[in-house]
Amino acid sequence: MESAAVTPPFVARPLRLAPFRALRLVPSRIGDPAASRLFARPYRDLASRLQTWEARGMITHDPGPALYVHEYTVDGITVRGLVGAIDVSSRAVRLEDRAILPHEGIYPAQADDLADRMEQMRVNPGPILLVQDSPAALRALLAQVRRAGPDHEITDRSGQFHRIWAITDPSVIAEVAELIAPTTALIADGHHRYAAYLRLQQRDLGTAADRGLAMIVDQTDTPLFLGAIHRVLAGSSVHDVEAAARTLGIRTTLRSHEEAVALLGPRTLVVTDTETWLTVHLELEGDRVEAEVLHDQLVPSLGHGPSRVTFHHTAQEALAQVEPDHGTAVLMPAPSVAQVQRVVASGRLFPEKATSFQPKPAFGAFIRSWRDEEPDPT
Repeated sequence: MESAAVTPPFVARPLRLAPFRALRLVPSRIGDPAASRLFARPYRDLASRLQTWEARGMITHDPGPALYVHEYTVDGITVRGLVGAIDVSSRAVRLEDRAILPHEGIYPAQADDLADRMEQMRVNPGPILLVQDSPAALRALLAQVRRAGPDHEITDRSGQFHRIWAITDPSVIAEVAELIAPTTALIADGHHRYAAYLRLQQRDLGTAADRGLAMIVDQTDTPLFLGAIHRVLAGSSVHDVEAAARTLGIRTTLRSHEEAVALLGPRTLVVTDTETWLTVHLELEGDRVEAEVLHDQLVPSLGHGPSRVTFHHTAQEALAQVEPDHGTAVLMPAPSVAQVQRVVASGRLFPEKATSFQPKPAFGAFIRSWRDEEPDPT
C-alpha cells in the first residue's frame, strides 16, 4: 500500500524562539472540545469574536510579549516546556543544517487546508509540540525563572493543572536565545501545522507569518511518554501475515493469548484475530524500526489485502475493531525516543502514525494572534 505522504521542508538553524503576546482562554474553556472545534473552522470574523470574548472575560490577553515556561500535569505526569513564536523563515538543504526535525510525512492537501484556515483567522490556535535534550545551562536558567511564583495557576476543564511563568526580562530572553540557537528540536506533535507554517511563510514573507507557535519540551528534564500506535489490517487474516513472514524469512510462532501479549515488545509484534495469536520476531538491521519492516516488507507481501489500515492508540481499541474473518490486529511495541532520533538523523521518516507522544497540553492555554505583531494600520 503506497502512501501519499511527503517529506515536509526543513527549517535551518539557528533555532529561534521569539516573544509573543499570548491569548489564553479562561480555565473553564481550556481543554473544552467545543472551543478547539471552533478554532478548527475558518472564521473571517474571528478577530472581532476574540475581542468580544475578551470584553466578556472569556479570554485574556497578556499585556506584552514574552517567552513562557509552561508546566502542565496530567494523571500525575508533569511536563514542562518553553513556549514562543518559532522562526520558520529559513530553509535547510543539508541534513546537518536542520533546526526542526520532522519524523513523519505530511499530506500536502491537509497542510494547505490548515494554512488557509490560519491565514483566514490570522491566528495560531495552539503550539506544535517539540522535544529536545536541552543544554544544561538552559535547564538551569529556566529553573531560576521558576523560583519566582508562577504568573498563572490553572486547573482547566479537562483536569489538567497548569503553571505558567512569563519571561519578559530582555537579558533573560537574550540568554535563552543564545543557548537555544545551536540546538535542534524533534517534532513530537503537529507535523501538518508545521508544514502549514512553512506554506504561510512562503505566501507572506517578512511578516508575522515568518513565525509559528511552538512549545519545546526538555526530554531530559520532564520527558514525554512515547506510546505505540496499533494497526488493524482489514481484509487480511493472521494466516496471510504468517505466510508473508515465511516468504520473507521472518520467524513467527503460534501462541496462547497470554503468551503472545507477554512477549509484545522490541522486535516482536503480536498479530491476532482474537482467536488465533501469532508472534512475529523481527531481525532489525542497522537503525530500522518495527513499523518500517511492517509497512515496507510485510504488508506489501500479504496475499490478501489489506483493503485499508486503521490506527489505534490502545490494544483494546484495535482488538475491538477486529471483525470475524475480515480483519487482523497488529499490536506494536512502543518505539523509543532514541530510535526516533536515529531514524531522523539518517534522513528517513517513520511510517504514518507510528509514534504517540503523551501527554499533550490541553487546547487554549496559548493562542498567538498575528494582529499583535502587525503594523497598526492607523
